[in-house]
Amino acid sequence: MIIAPYHLLPQLPESLSGLGELAIDLRWSWSHATDTLWQQIAPELWEQTRNPWLILQNISGDTLQHLAQDKDFIAKLDTFVGKHHEHLTQKGWFSETYPHPPFSQVAYFSMEFGLSESLPIYSGGLGILAGDCLKTASDLGIPLLGIGLLWQQGYFRQSLDDCGRQIELYPYNDPTQMPVTPVRDAEGEWLRLELPFPGRTVILRAWQAQVGRVTLYLLDSNDPLNAPADRGITAELYGGGPENRLQQEICLGIGGWMLLRRLGIQPDICHLNEGHAALAILARAYSHMQDHGTSFPCALTATRAGNIFTTHTPVSAGFDRFPPELLTRYIAGAPGAFGVDVETILALGRENPEDTHEPFNMAWLAIHGSLIVNGVSRLHGAVSRHLFQSLFPRWPEDEVPVIHVTNGVHMPSWDSAEADALWTNHCGKARWLGDLKDIEADFRQTSDGDLWQLRSTARQQVILFARRRLQKQLAAAHAPDQDCENAKTALDPNTLTIGFARRFTAYKRPNMLLNDPDRLYRLLNNPHYPVQLLIAGKAHPKDDVGKVMIQQWTQFLQQHPDLAGR
Repeated sequence: MIIAPYHLLPQLPESLSGLGELAIDLRWSWSHATDTLWQQIAPELWEQTRNPWLILQNISGDTLQHLAQDKDFIAKLDTFVGKHHEHLTQKGWFSETYPHPPFSQVAYFSMEFGLSESLPIYSGGLGILAGDCLKTASDLGIPLLGIGLLWQQGYFRQSLDDCGRQIELYPYNDPTQMPVTPVRDAEGEWLRLELPFPGRTVILRAWQAQVGRVTLYLLDSNDPLNAPADRGITAELYGGGPENRLQQEICLGIGGWMLLRRLGIQPDICHLNEGHAALAILARAYSHMQDHGTSFPCALTATRAGNIFTTHTPVSAGFDRFPPELLTRYIAGAPGAFGVDVETILALGRENPEDTHEPFNMAWLAIHGSLIVNGVSRLHGAVSRHLFQSLFPRWPEDEVPVIHVTNGVHMPSWDSAEADALWTNHCGKARWLGDLKDIEADFRQTSDGDLWQLRSTARQQVILFARRRLQKQLAAAHAPDQDCENAKTALDPNTLTIGFARRFTAYKRPNMLLNDPDRLYRLLNNPHYPVQLLIAGKAHPKDDVGKVMIQQWTQFLQQHPDLAGR
C-alpha cells in the first residue's frame, strides 16, 4: 500500500493509473459514460455510494490484478482518460466567444455546494444551484472557482419513526472517503490559515475538490491544534446558535478571502450566494486598503463594483441577523479590525444606521457592498424589491435595484443515462455548450414512441428506488414484517405518478393537498383514473411546524390503510 497524504489508496498497476485521475475529479458525476467503469469494478458499492474515490480505497489487490489483465477494460479506461485530458486542455465556449474577456477570475462563495452524494456538504436548493454553477462553468470554460466549508457532519440525514416523527442523524463525513485533497503550500505543507477570534486564534485547514476545469476550495476548523469547541465550528451545516452561525460565516467570508490571498488569487468578481458570505465584502475592502493605501469608504466603493449578491429567501425572517454586541466582539479581532471603527461596520448591516440596538443583518451588508443584487426568478425579484425597499426609502418599489436571474440547472447532471443517449442521438454530445436555439428543431425529430419509452423507463426506475427506500425506512421504524414485505410491491409503474420533493416548511405549503383530505382520498382511490403520490422532504431541526406537517401525512395514511402503496 502507498500512504498518500491523508489518504490510503492501493498501489494501482501502471495500466490502471488513470482510475485515480478519474475518481478524484467530480466530473464523473455528470459524465454518464464512466459509470460503467465503476459498476464493473464494484457494482454493489457503486450502487450504494456513487463514490469512485471510496471504491478505489476498498478495492482488493486481486481485483486490480484481474482488471489489469482485462484488455477490454484497459481500452475503455484509456479512452475515458484521453477524453478527460482533452476536456481539461481544450478551449472552452467562454474563451472562444470572448477572446478578450471582461474579467479573468470569479470567486463564488457559498455556504454549501451540492455536487454529488459522495461530497455531502449541502442541504437543499441553494447548494444544488451552487454545485450546478461550478459544473456549468467547467463545461463552458468560465474562469470560476468556488469557496466553501468542508462540513464534518453537514446537514442531517432523516429518519422517521412509526408515527412520522422526524429523527435527525448526523453521521461523520470522513474526508479520507470523500473526493477532496489537502491544499499544499510552496513547501509542500498543508496550507493552514490563522483566523483571529476573541481571545484566541482558530486554525482553518484548506482542502480542494476538482470539478472538471473548476477548483472548489473548502475550509474546515477540525484541526487537532484547535480547542474542541472550535473544532466543531464547521461540524453542522445551518446548526447551532447565533454565535456558532457567526463563526461559520466568518470562516466562509473572511477565511475564504484570506485563502485567496494566500494562494495569490485576485478575483475580479466575488459572487456571494446568499448573505452567509457577506463578510467577504469587508475582507476584500480591507485588502484594497492595504494594497492601495486608501480609506475604508474608498476601498468599499472600489471593491463594490466587483461584488454580486444573489438572494434566495422570499421572507425577511430568512436573513441572518446577529446581536450588535456579538458582532462587535468578533469584528474587533478581525484582521486589522478592517481599519475602521466597529460602528461604521455595524451601520452597513442596519436599516437605520443610527439605531445602535438594531441587529446586524448580513443581507443588508451584502446589498451595501455589492454592485449587482439579484433574485432567483422574476417573481422572487419583485418580492426582493419589496423586502429591500426600506434601504431605498425614496425609490419607487419597482425601481429598487434588484434584478432577477431565473435559476437554471446543469442538464448533464440531471438527465439519466437513457435521456442522455436520446438527446445525444438527435442533438449531439456538445448540445448544451453555447447557443441552444437549434436544439428544439433537432429534438423534434424524436418519435413519440421513443419519448414514451424514455418516460416509462424513468418511472420504472424511480419506483424501484422508492421501494428500496421505503423498505429501509419501514425497517428502521420497526414496522411490522408484513408492511416491509408490502413495500416491495408499492406503487404501480403504469400509474400516473406525481412527485413533490421540497423542504417541509410553512411557506412552501407541502400539506396543501391535506386541506381537503376527503377529496384527496377520492383522487387516490379512483379506479378509473388512478394516480399515486411520491412525497419527500425534510424539516429543519428547529422547524417544529415543518415537523408536524410530516406527521400529518403519516396520520393521513394511517387513517386510510387502503391507500398503502399509493
